[in-house]
Amino acid sequence: MTKRRIITFLKSLRFRLIIIFMILGILPGMLLRAGMLKSYEKKAVSNKSIDILSQSKILANKMVASDYLNDISSEVITAQLEQLSMIYDGRVILIDHMFHIVKDTYGLDQNKTIISEEVMKSFRGKEVSNYDSENRYIEMTIPLTNTDTNEVIGVMLVSVSMDSIVANSDYLKQNLLIMEVISSIAIFAISLFLAIHLTKPFGRMSKSIEEIQTGYGDSNLMIDDYSEFQDISTKLNELTGRMKILDDSRQEFVSNVSHELKTPLTSMKVLADSLNGQEDVPIELYKEFMADIGGEIERETKIINDLLSLVKMDKSAGELNISSVNMNELLEQILKRLRPIADKQHVDLVLESFRPVTAEVDEVKITLAITNLIENGIKYNKPEGWVHVSLNADHQFCYLKVSDSGIGIPEDSLEHIYERFYRVDKSHSREIGGTGLGLAITRNAVLMHRGAIKVFSTVGEGTIFNVRIPLNYIA
Repeated sequence: MTKRRIITFLKSLRFRLIIIFMILGILPGMLLRAGMLKSYEKKAVSNKSIDILSQSKILANKMVASDYLNDISSEVITAQLEQLSMIYDGRVILIDHMFHIVKDTYGLDQNKTIISEEVMKSFRGKEVSNYDSENRYIEMTIPLTNTDTNEVIGVMLVSVSMDSIVANSDYLKQNLLIMEVISSIAIFAISLFLAIHLTKPFGRMSKSIEEIQTGYGDSNLMIDDYSEFQDISTKLNELTGRMKILDDSRQEFVSNVSHELKTPLTSMKVLADSLNGQEDVPIELYKEFMADIGGEIERETKIINDLLSLVKMDKSAGELNISSVNMNELLEQILKRLRPIADKQHVDLVLESFRPVTAEVDEVKITLAITNLIENGIKYNKPEGWVHVSLNADHQFCYLKVSDSGIGIPEDSLEHIYERFYRVDKSHSREIGGTGLGLAITRNAVLMHRGAIKVFSTVGEGTIFNVRIPLNYIA
């Protein structure tokens, strides 16, 4: 990830966080404002309706008691009607049993006839109240009932404007809007601060990743702002550590390969220069030097072949050529090929098979692995020593044991013996033609078969290798 891409990523992340925080902060405010306005209007209309209905019923009782519908000359009742109309900024209409308008505080429809659903309901004894939210007014009808006969003798229709409530609602809406704008600005500032603060760990992490790409940094990444980032930092440091180990191992491997390939070439050049620097070289010395050069060529060839084997195993880890192999016959063939080497070293080579064993393996690779173990047991043995190979199995695994009476391996070297080019005794290994790659090849081959290999050794007494391989290959 380049520096430009890191900056673009952080800007994009911060922008998204700001949008999220703004939505989470502003949306509840907008919903709250709408809810408060609606609640205020509903409550105000309800309170005003109750108040108007209460005053209207009191006046209605007075009108029934004074028979105002038949004689509207009562100045007291008329004054109270006008006062009710003025106080609530409304209109009061009185309707008799013939649906005639006997009194209109506005004086517009007096002596006219009115028939409506609400009036008809009130003549049946019901109080009706309706709120017209679009035109902003309350209309209610109150029956005028004779208390002696319980007969409805008329209806009082009251229409009241809600302009005062609308004005208060607009005022409240304006104040809430101002508060919402102020809170939005504050939320934006807080969102910007939180976005910058929350993305700082990403910036440090991205910088660390960039350092890994260009060359490992001097210190580990430790972001302890939040537990999640701390966990990611720990995992990233572990990954970086493994990458460093792999890189160091690669550099060491290249250095070892260069050294191992250069050593025989240097020896051959020295021998060739010695021959070229002398005149009339004796045939015996010439043959001796050429034999030494041939030996160095063989050593170079063996190193290259072992390297090619390792490379093939690394590249074809999932490309095993699995077949059903008779392990008893395979071991007999391997020991037959190695017996001349054992006889030359005066080492007794013994095979012990406890039962017939058939396993699903890559015959070429598993042959190479077993050959390396047995050949090492022969090469690093004592005169008149022995190498014992045993084969056994249960219902799940094939068990191979290679033990010898050789020089043994020091305890501090046991954990390194599978490393490429590692030698316990470098001088002795070179004398007998060891490359330091045999056990690395063996371990790779065993692991490719989902098996396991263990070693036990005592210096001066011998070494035991135990190999376990599944009878059925696990893909």
